[in-house]
Amino acid sequence: MSKFTLEEKLDAITDYLQGHKSFTDLAKELDTSTAVVRNWVKQYEHHGSKALNPSYTKYSAQFKLDVLKYMNENGTSPNETAAIFNIPEPSTIRKWKRVFEKDGIDGLQLRKKGRPSMKKELMKQTKEVPAEGSIEALEARIKQLEMENAYLKKLNALVQSKGKSPNKTKRK
Repeated sequence: MSKFTLEEKLDAITDYLQGHKSFTDLAKELDTSTAVVRNWVKQYEHHGSKALNPSYTKYSAQFKLDVLKYMNENGTSPNETAAIFNIPEPSTIRKWKRVFEKDGIDGLQLRKKGRPSMKKELMKQTKEVPAEGSIEALEARIKQLEMENAYLKKLNALVQSKGKSPNKTKRK
């Protein structure tokens, strides 16, 4: 689906409102569905040309609940409700309704998307490097060398045991 400029949307709306073209003709001309054009016209009728500008709004749980309550009390469709409340996509309201039926009010709460940030404690641990020559730095260096030494001893023992064994791994 392609994006449309404000001018294209306004041209389509004026053509429809002046009676020059139908929803179907405009949809074919713009290579989109009639529902999209109908939605533009409804939003324009309720809110004017400002409704056609893209909005990236985060809606509160209370607002979502109010929208769903209005839709249920007045029997409006998601398309009509989206036009009344200036919500760009009616599918947003359908999604809210599904989530509300499944999870209740908790499902409508705003949640952060994406990967959670690192905990502050973990970040502090990675940043704190002991000063050169301090007791902690020397103890850490000793521990590292002991682990390295143990690793090399085990590796040496493994190499020697393979060298002594006349048969390599036997399969059963």
